[in-house]
Amino acid sequence: MFVCRKYKNDYKLELKHIAMKTIVITGGAGFIGSHVVRLFVNKYPEYRIINLDKLTYAGNLANLKDIEDKPNYKFVKMDICDFDAFYKLMQDEKVDGIIHLAAESHVDRSIKDPFTFAKTNVMGTLTLLQAAKLYWESLPEKYEGKRFYHISTDEVYGALTMTHPEGIKPPFTTKASSAEHHEAYGEDFFLETTKYNPHSPYSASKAGSDHFVRAFHDTYGMPTIVTNCSNNYGPYQFPEKLIPLFINNIRHRKPLPVYGKGENVRDWLFVEDHARAIDLIFHKGKIAETYNIGGFNEWKNIDIIKVVINTVDRLLGRKEGEDMDLITYVTDRLGHDARYAIDSTKLQRELGWEPSLQFEEGIEKTVRWYLDNQEWLDNVTSGDYQKYYDNMYSKR
Repeated sequence: MFVCRKYKNDYKLELKHIAMKTIVITGGAGFIGSHVVRLFVNKYPEYRIINLDKLTYAGNLANLKDIEDKPNYKFVKMDICDFDAFYKLMQDEKVDGIIHLAAESHVDRSIKDPFTFAKTNVMGTLTLLQAAKLYWESLPEKYEGKRFYHISTDEVYGALTMTHPEGIKPPFTTKASSAEHHEAYGEDFFLETTKYNPHSPYSASKAGSDHFVRAFHDTYGMPTIVTNCSNNYGPYQFPEKLIPLFINNIRHRKPLPVYGKGENVRDWLFVEDHARAIDLIFHKGKIAETYNIGGFNEWKNIDIIKVVINTVDRLLGRKEGEDMDLITYVTDRLGHDARYAIDSTKLQRELGWEPSLQFEEGIEKTVRWYLDNQEWLDNVTSGDYQKYYDNMYSKR
């Protein structure tokens, strides 16, 4: 357990095992959230972990079958915009910490329905902050031993110029750096000090939520932390995102829709490495700081797709690359940013974190998981996973 003590204008984090700590993880039935919930439930048996999720289209409790009966785990179905319900939860459960992952997170969906993104990502975050503020300030110890950790995206920074489309040697190397493909496509990178310049309704809504979190620290003294992460991939990802969508389509030999020429660049982070970073930052990160979390992996979309095709073909016993003809170029989406590239050296330098897998290793592990868990994938793509909550919890 941690205790936060204030020294002058700074906070010092002390780790102390005093009593069971209650942590709410919002969005814990989603892709990243389920990995964080699993890690915390298994690693910290002395903590009470409350998984709070509305169970929208991407929330899937089947992601957590392996830990749902653990004595330190509890699921609560709740909308983060419901102030009264969440404030009551804070009081009833005596919540000490919040790890906030719940969000609408698909750019294409935000273009079609920006209002929902503003409501969930901005007002939902504000709801949590205000409820936490009222409850924690009512306690004798106030904010001591409390923490609000908000997970955000690198998309709030805007976009970087692709000054070297041919690829150049990047300024950093980690365990995750590809042996064959380790390139940067420009000289600039997103830093924690990069000014916000969001371009999509999704990134604008996340930027707004980030600002509210920092404002609650600056105005009220709430112990907050914000992290901005790059694109995640790995097991349990809802298959509207590029990598699981393409794995499933290759499996069924369906077209692989590629925006524009497929030359947009993103940094890729294996989800289990992200969960490790969240754990580390929650316990040892400095209050009021921002940390970037990235994979040190820049890839053009078309190059990722080719790696996925080769890997799926090989693991299915097909001739490697025989499904390249499934690639189908489609009209680019509105406002498609050319390049995201995140610099995570602050986290590496200050807290000793770095990714554990090279991208090709992570893709191999990811493809194997989806092929070995085809029932999960079939349930998600059919919509049957949405029945899991009723089957598991209706009689409890």
